[in-house]
Amino acid sequence: MLQIKNITITHKKDFRVILQDFSCVLNAGDKAVIIGEEGNGKSTLLKWIWRPELIEAYADAEGERILNRERLSYLPQELPDDDKKRTLYEFFLEEPAFSEQTPRTLGELAGRFHVPSEFFYGDQLMETLSGGEKVKAQMMRLLLSEPTALLLDEPSNDLDLETLEWLEKLILHWKGIVLFISHDETLIERTANMVIHLEQIRRKSICRAAVSRVPYLQYQQQRENQFEKQARQALNERREKKIREEKLRRIEDSVASKLDNISRADRDGPGRLLKKKMKAVKSMEHRFEREDADMTQMPEAENAIYFQLGDKNSVIPAGKRILEFSLDLLKTPDGSQILAKNIFLRIRGPEKIVLIGKNGAGKTTLLRKIAAEMLSRKDIHAEYMPQNYEEMLNLSMTPVEYLSSSGDKAEQTRIRTFLGALKYTADEMAHPIAELSGGQKAKVLLLKMSMSGANVLILDEPTRNFSALSAPVIRKMLAEFPGVVISISHDRKYIGEVCDTVYQLTEDGLTRCLP
Repeated sequence: MLQIKNITITHKKDFRVILQDFSCVLNAGDKAVIIGEEGNGKSTLLKWIWRPELIEAYADAEGERILNRERLSYLPQELPDDDKKRTLYEFFLEEPAFSEQTPRTLGELAGRFHVPSEFFYGDQLMETLSGGEKVKAQMMRLLLSEPTALLLDEPSNDLDLETLEWLEKLILHWKGIVLFISHDETLIERTANMVIHLEQIRRKSICRAAVSRVPYLQYQQQRENQFEKQARQALNERREKKIREEKLRRIEDSVASKLDNISRADRDGPGRLLKKKMKAVKSMEHRFEREDADMTQMPEAENAIYFQLGDKNSVIPAGKRILEFSLDLLKTPDGSQILAKNIFLRIRGPEKIVLIGKNGAGKTTLLRKIAAEMLSRKDIHAEYMPQNYEEMLNLSMTPVEYLSSSGDKAEQTRIRTFLGALKYTADEMAHPIAELSGGQKAKVLLLKMSMSGANVLILDEPTRNFSALSAPVIRKMLAEFPGVVISISHDRKYIGEVCDTVYQLTEDGLTRCLP
């Protein structure tokens, strides 16, 4: 059993409370997903549960975590800097249990993750692995320690579809505790039997947390039903209040009129009765005011983001030739290994394509080559979102500074308006980009694309850092984009809802698949 008791977490920089007096108990068999918008503190909570000192640099926390006999293991959202310069073999040696494993055990573990047995002993630097390979290596090392509770921050990020299915089975059949964060709605829908929802409402001035021991889809339905019921009740009570107030006003006006018109001779008898009636009316008003203080409140929810992606300049005519890309050999960036051969890709009209394939197949390497060609062309306007946002972002700048091209006041006001629609607070707009969450960084890049008037978007895992609330909106925006989208994704909902054409990258090139 893992207990979290009365935890309150406050950001040091802007003193924003992201979690207040939160308590929760997790038992063996619980598969709890933490959901919430970007920047709401999901990763911060998970880090605190793992090791409270991990958040001390930027947040204050008060509360208690009771581990009992649980053995925790933690998968961070990003590979720690200390591990980036280690080879695969050095990385696995950091886990004491690695040296105790038999070749057979390691071979079985490698098979479950669809990597060769030699993977454990590789001399490749961790930072040079593909995103999916990094996650696999971390998950394998994590499992070697034989934990009873898994704390997983975005375990599905960059995993190929085959390994995603394995991850689903791992979570479903894990006998201990699984507490995870994910933006993969399919993974959440298939695995979570408990939902922890962190919200920031009223322009992030109030935090709210809910714990529900039901599957994700059931939680969504219950929440929607509850909000609808609360809204109906609140509207009915306000309608009744209005009718009641109108009735009291008419009575009060009538009594007041009679008092004004009563003759001097009648003021002692009928006048006293009218004054008594007026006092009774006032008393009723005060009683109703006290009752109104307990009226059902209109439900408050954290709304999803929305902004338009593309404009009239983004329209691509049907049939227009956009790309004919060919490559005899696709090699690793250092040129030491051939990943694929005989690659050919043709794009015409406002097509939306996605590249899929196993981790390490070379998808990101191929997309970089496509991006390099398209970004240099003058007949189209292409924009590129890499898997690692830091390649495109100046982390020392604020979002407003990064998005501003002229620096004039009118432009900055417009940018602040856009950022406000993306749920940034005034304080967050003034924070360096380095301090923002992955999802908030992704929003900055998408907003830059939107403001640029691009008609070709080149996107490496575009939905990987968006919450389950925002991801459907992002998919809708990309599906409605009037230009070309060339992307890599393992997000099954994105592939199904956005993409016209799916290409699988193998050693023999690109193979067209059904979406």
